[in-house]
Amino acid sequence: MLTENAEVQELLSAETKAFKLFDEAVSRGLIKAGISEKSLNNSMYQLAEELLGVKKFWHKRIVRAGANTLFPYRENPLDLIIQEDDILFFDFGPVFEDWEADIGKTYVIGNDPEKHKLQRDTELAWKEGQTWFLANPNASGAEFYQFTCELALKYGWKFGGEHCGHLIGRFPHEKIEGESKFNYIHPENHEPMSTPGVETPIRRWIYEIHFVDRARQFGGFYEAFVGPY
Repeated sequence: MLTENAEVQELLSAETKAFKLFDEAVSRGLIKAGISEKSLNNSMYQLAEELLGVKKFWHKRIVRAGANTLFPYRENPLDLIIQEDDILFFDFGPVFEDWEADIGKTYVIGNDPEKHKLQRDTELAWKEGQTWFLANPNASGAEFYQFTCELALKYGWKFGGEHCGHLIGRFPHEKIEGESKFNYIHPENHEPMSTPGVETPIRRWIYEIHFVDRARQFGGFYEAFVGPY
């Protein structure tokens, strides 16, 4: 059985490998206009196998562009063609030797200043949220969600999701811990996030930032392992 610190290192290692997938996609020019979300998704899957030896993902792989960036995870919008001057995000959950990663990041094609601002804001807000979370270890999921909604307004956006994060761990954590709101950073989760899980004395969390501009019909997304460490 791994120590608590070793578990954290396994999660961070999985995440570091996963983010390399996005970096490599940029360097190879895979993120471009004129292709469909589905086509880019398939290219990313092939790249994950080539680069990292990954064939297993613990949740559906998401590539969303344009107006589809407004949709939360559980939706399945129609496949769009990525446009010039577009915005898109990834949400991938690769599994490395039974340890889950869950990463999301926004990319902008073109020079639209508001879309570039949103891309920056999702990452800045994520870091601000992490600082709050680590300083408030006994906060409830509802409190963290409320803080995140206020963060969205602070940066000039609206929050686009029904929750802003969830558990992460050994695959398959969903079967081990279940799907109740207790396992999400959700407005109806009033339990401290530090409360032990079903089989885990310390629950580890993924934090999601999903900011949207419904008037202009686009959104941005960033997610990563937030702790506790």
